[in-house]
Amino acid sequence: MVQQISDNPFLKDLGLELLSMENGTAEVGIHLQAQHMNSWQVMHGGIIMTLLDACMARAARSLVPELTSAATVEMKTSFFQPGGKISQQIVARGRVLHRSTTMYYCEGEIWNGDALIAKSMGTFKVFRRNDIARRLKMTSSKHLAVGE
Repeated sequence: MVQQISDNPFLKDLGLELLSMENGTAEVGIHLQAQHMNSWQVMHGGIIMTLLDACMARAARSLVPELTSAATVEMKTSFFQPGGKISQQIVARGRVLHRSTTMYYCEGEIWNGDALIAKSMGTFKVFRRNDIARRLKMTSSKHLAVGE
């Protein structure tokens, strides 16, 4: 079942769709449009990196339903060939390789049909959204107090 990927405005604007998310795996898709292209008229590397980041983060989050957010700690990507062109459907597949209490080690791949475009390894820290909100609020109040 295809659904909107999240309430993240950046991912919404790109048009990413969540294709699946379960048992330590996730698939994210995008239907390429003109705004996704680079000057050579193939999928921009930043779009590839974003797809990889999103599919690996969702793979991590799929293992613990109450965790609602994942922060990328590190990510390494190898590009094998140019990405897709306008009107093609691109799929990113992510999976968890290992996890600790709060860290998830994942891999992701970008596919254009049967062509492997790029592969990535990433480490993600997962959070409950209310934990993040509390931390940001504390940081903001400290910053405001110092700046007054």
